[in-house]
Amino acid sequence: MKGHLRGQEPPEIGFLAMSEVTKRILVTGGTGLVGRAIEKVVADGEGRPDEEWIFVSSRDADLTSSSETKALFERHKPTHVIHLAAMVGGLFKNIRSNLDFWRTNIHINDNVLHTAHESGVQKVVSCLSTCIFPDKTTYPIDETMIHNGPPHSSNFGYSYAKRMIDVQNRGYSEQHGRRFTAVIPTNVFGPHDNFNIEDGHVLPGLIHKVYLAKQSGSALTVWGTGKPRRQFIYSLDLARLFLWVLREYDEVEPIILSVGEEDEVSIREAAEAIAEAMEFRGELVFDTTKSDGQFKKTASNAKLRRYLPGFQFTPFRKAVKETCAWFNANYASARK
Repeated sequence: MKGHLRGQEPPEIGFLAMSEVTKRILVTGGTGLVGRAIEKVVADGEGRPDEEWIFVSSRDADLTSSSETKALFERHKPTHVIHLAAMVGGLFKNIRSNLDFWRTNIHINDNVLHTAHESGVQKVVSCLSTCIFPDKTTYPIDETMIHNGPPHSSNFGYSYAKRMIDVQNRGYSEQHGRRFTAVIPTNVFGPHDNFNIEDGHVLPGLIHKVYLAKQSGSALTVWGTGKPRRQFIYSLDLARLFLWVLREYDEVEPIILSVGEEDEVSIREAAEAIAEAMEFRGELVFDTTKSDGQFKKTASNAKLRRYLPGFQFTPFRKAVKETCAWFNANYASARK
């Protein structure tokens, strides 16, 4: 199905009503980076005739409120949920506000999962992050290692709150037989990202910085040494994998959605790829007074490959080029 909704009431007549819709899929955080990517993939032909997609945002309900969460579910009556809504931010925002990240995300996640349970939702797929893994660990990390030790101190609030989704999923499965699971993407980027330099993630922040440096003719200043390494996944690739998880993946145990270990790149290499895509000819300067955060968090996608050995990821430089092109075309709104 190519039609898709954004939080409004379903039509009384028309294609949705006439087709045999058996899945009403509510996407929380539907206007964010991953939600927009899922919406595009569905609209571009990956949706199915028996699926109705409903994308909602914080404008539709405050998910920290149990009453507003229940009202949202009563209004849309979902059979399936993709839970993306969260308080998120980059390294420096996390360092400043660990308590806020913990409290806000705990409230959101508990309200969504418990309301889904009480409403009889058939399946929930929540979104975690590789930052939830222990700081002191062996590499590559895999799905069995989530709870093996404390996360990095820079974002412990967000990390522990996200870990609790896995705990709740197990509880709802064991106590109530619910099919609640979670995915763990590596660093996601793409169109509709948060390109805020202060509070965004590293790659969209660098894209914005390169744009400004090119405009002013100045050097590009990259925070940190440029040595930390990350696996980046393009949001449209992640969206396609989300559809597969929703439809086909039946384990309660989470699954890492990531490019392979061989596709890990350094922050320096990422900055150079962005500079090339933006045709920036200036100097790259590394501000080593800024924190690097975690040096690496290499994740194994072996479990994903067992299920989908032939899945083709968009090459990193191609995905960077497409993201930069989108940012350039949408600068007025993207920069905010």
